[in-house]
Amino acid sequence: MKNMKVDIWSDIRCPFCYVGKRKFERALEQFPSAKNIEVNWHSFQLDPDLTTDADRDNYEYLASRKGISVEEAKILHGHAKNAGQEAGIDFNFDDSKVANSFRGHLLIQLAKTKNLANEIEEKLFEAQFENGQNIDDEATLIKIGKSVGLSEDEIKDALKSDEMAYKVNEDLQMARQLGINAVPFFVFNDKYGVSGAQQPELFLEVLNKSWEEFSSGDNGLQIINSGESCDIEGNCN
Repeated sequence: MKNMKVDIWSDIRCPFCYVGKRKFERALEQFPSAKNIEVNWHSFQLDPDLTTDADRDNYEYLASRKGISVEEAKILHGHAKNAGQEAGIDFNFDDSKVANSFRGHLLIQLAKTKNLANEIEEKLFEAQFENGQNIDDEATLIKIGKSVGLSEDEIKDALKSDEMAYKVNEDLQMARQLGINAVPFFVFNDKYGVSGAQQPELFLEVLNKSWEEFSSGDNGLQIINSGESCDIEGNCN
């Protein structure tokens, strides 16, 4: 039997994308036909003009960007931290680096060609949100890539590859065409769209419905609810 697609637009700088990944995986664990689900990860870059500054305080950066106090920025991060705990993630925002995610997406695009996208997404999320690593640093990206089975040479090539950059921009263009302006965003069987880090129960419901219709060839995108997400300006709520 052919596999049913689930397409996911995500940014490794988005805490709710990490939460959404975990909650979707919980739903998949309960889905009887999980072996017939093909997950396709797509790049969506938040705050693309961000200049990497690994020495800058993460809370101060958010406060400056939003025009709020540092204490208010910590409260916002606290909301995401609580969502992470529910999903089994221990967010470490104190050590999170202020880093542009574009080169991380180049690495993701390389991993996609090796069927290692899910593994690299997980490692990059861990690097950004748990381990306090710089996801724009070449040595860090090489170490992360090698940990999932990519070679150092192919990683170095990908980080300066016009082809991989084209693939990142192709994903961004596809998101614009679909009207996606916040992530995470999940598209099931090219038909049902789920916005945000929803509960596993909702993901499972959409998986079941999509699977039932898989062979019918239905088209058209419908937005199912709206949950916690980060928009293209980098605002998370």
